[in-house]
Amino acid sequence: MTVGAGISVTVSVSEGKLMVCGNCILHDVHENIVITPAASASGDALIDGAFIGVRSDQKRSRRVFPIGKLEGLRFMSLFRYNFWWMTQWMGSSGKDIPIETQFLLVEACENGDGADESTLYTVFLPILEGDFRAVLQGNENNEMEICLESGDPAVDEFEGSHLVFVAAGSDPFDVITSSMKTIEKHLETFSHRESKKTPDMLNWFGWCTWDAFYTNVSAEGLKQGLESLAMGGTPPKFVIIDDGWQTVSMDSNGIPYRADNSANFADRLIDIRENYKFRKNGKEGQRVVDPALGLAYVVNEIKEKHALKYVYVWHAIAGYWGGVKPGIPEMQKYEPKLIYPISSPGVQSNEMGDVLKSISTNGVGLVNPDKVSDFYDELHSYLASAGIDGVKVDAQTILETLGAGHGGRVRLVRKYHQALEASISRNFSDNNIIACMNHHTDGLYSAKQTAVMRSSDDFFPRDPASHTIHVASVAYNTIFVGEFMQPDWDMFHSLHPMAEYHGAARAVGGCAIYVSDKPGQHDFNLLKKLVLPDGSVLRAKLPGRPTRDCFFSDPVRDRKSLLKIWNLNDFTGVIGVFNCQGAGWCKQKRRMVIHENPCTITGVIRSRDVDHLPKVAYEGWRGDAIMYSHRGGEMVYLSENASVSVTLNSREYEIFTVVPVKELSNGAKFAPIGLVKMFNSGGAIKELKYECEGENASVGLKVCGCGLFGAYSSTPPKRITVDSQQVEFRYEEGLGLLTLTLSAPPPEEELYLWNIGIEI
Repeated sequence: MTVGAGISVTVSVSEGKLMVCGNCILHDVHENIVITPAASASGDALIDGAFIGVRSDQKRSRRVFPIGKLEGLRFMSLFRYNFWWMTQWMGSSGKDIPIETQFLLVEACENGDGADESTLYTVFLPILEGDFRAVLQGNENNEMEICLESGDPAVDEFEGSHLVFVAAGSDPFDVITSSMKTIEKHLETFSHRESKKTPDMLNWFGWCTWDAFYTNVSAEGLKQGLESLAMGGTPPKFVIIDDGWQTVSMDSNGIPYRADNSANFADRLIDIRENYKFRKNGKEGQRVVDPALGLAYVVNEIKEKHALKYVYVWHAIAGYWGGVKPGIPEMQKYEPKLIYPISSPGVQSNEMGDVLKSISTNGVGLVNPDKVSDFYDELHSYLASAGIDGVKVDAQTILETLGAGHGGRVRLVRKYHQALEASISRNFSDNNIIACMNHHTDGLYSAKQTAVMRSSDDFFPRDPASHTIHVASVAYNTIFVGEFMQPDWDMFHSLHPMAEYHGAARAVGGCAIYVSDKPGQHDFNLLKKLVLPDGSVLRAKLPGRPTRDCFFSDPVRDRKSLLKIWNLNDFTGVIGVFNCQGAGWCKQKRRMVIHENPCTITGVIRSRDVDHLPKVAYEGWRGDAIMYSHRGGEMVYLSENASVSVTLNSREYEIFTVVPVKELSNGAKFAPIGLVKMFNSGGAIKELKYECEGENASVGLKVCGCGLFGAYSSTPPKRITVDSQQVEFRYEEGLGLLTLTLSAPPPEEELYLWNIGIEI
């Protein structure tokens, strides 16, 4: 059966084999495994996959069911390596499938680099069924297993017919998207990213207080940070006031735990209002009577002085790390109850981490699920009245450990998410919420509205093992979580040995771009590769994901593979290439470690690495493209299927702008590159028109920003105008590189577009 271009699937079990499009994916399939074809929606491009289920009459809140053996086929999995976050793992047999795998992509037939169109990509997506959550794992017999759990001993009955969705096709991105949309229709509990409202804050440069101040953040520090960035010519247009603004305290018998420069995870929320550091002339222990002298005073002041568009604040999904404090008048109406988290055996077998251990020891003050709507609404309405525009909601996976007595993990998570999203709709415009520490499918398959989420563990400025891991993890996680929400790559420091590496990754990530610099500690030369003078950024259109030929290679461990991340702009493509080798997850130590000596790696880049480039090319494009390297400053003309090599030392990167070449009516060829000093050069091109009449051909562009604009032209232009004024330009004969300088736009006009006319 064929549904949509490049999507073809027939799933069945025959003679003990799980067959997908005539390929055996699993063998020795157990007799209690059942296949239920997905209902096809008429008139759309949903893939016609199938659900894997099990027959079982045993009652238990946690069960493990073997499916069949996976042997000799390469796969890429995304699994929860710790309680909060996922990362990638590659293998070729069932025993290699990690516990807590939430996404699995199998290469059904090997074709060299994995990028051949005859390759069949088979996706396995464990989902939710009723009050149960399914994940995948492997055993020593090379069997793929389904682990099914409710998180509540009293919830032990399940149907079992729709536990894992499986589908396949020759285009992995279309297969995954179509599969997710099929699951969306089946579950009716979440919405796909494409149908959600994307907050405007993603299009502007921002600053977060976390790595600048940690919980020592104050109103004074907030003002210093904003002023410092604005003075260097990269004014933030949004700010996230991270952990440290709330009013919290620890129980008298609590056991404190502070990670490096972090919060006390034993603290609980004792008031929805800000602490003394965010009050005018505030002093510790002093009560504020006039709300206008509290958070509202601080927010109004920074918005007026710095022309901020958006101010977000941080809070945990339970209120604070330790929840809401029971037994005090301020919180009594929310009926909080102290509950001690019980984490899944799967999470425990990977890495619980000290934060979860601390929270489990001290317990969580959980707001009564029937009162959580009131809690969120009163918290958010207070914040909105103070001028706050949105929230970053952290520590979301903690809810899965609190399901006992509440109908299980899935039911509790869904009730909290429904209340949270309803409150966001009531109190904030533009869907202004960032989800964080939410890498569990309980929450992902329950998110109908939230459109932005953090996609990997934090940027850790002092952990040398973390930087390459961070970039690789976000890229691979985005293959899955990018179907739910726009990935957030986290903040970074602009003045740091790995700053350019992180900045380049965010330029191709399609994400918000924000830093967490301490006041006075900035690299403005780097920031100006990301940020325009008006505070806007050249954000790529899609979630940045690895290229096809990276799916089953291991760019952090195999000492031979580079990581390539592709994205699209309105008229160009962009590829970020990173040497991520040398650090990754260690099964034995159950943590991220530096595991290899640095190595230099050579790889190849093709225009087809930008998977959807034909979608932004002109009609009739034949495949020729211009490739411009950011660091190298080199332009190369590539015919269809041609490639260029790139060699990167340890922790190095390169960014390539990829532009379809247009042949004009007079035989000249042209391709606009964009602002060549910016990481994402092509993101500056907002409109592109070709006008051809015989020997007279012209190109019209609208371009944002300022600096050196570049393009390829096979012949020298006759004349170039910018806003109807003729300008000088430079043309390099033989190479065909055309450049001209765009002045800074009028400071009073945001998002100004230069009208460029080129006669060829």
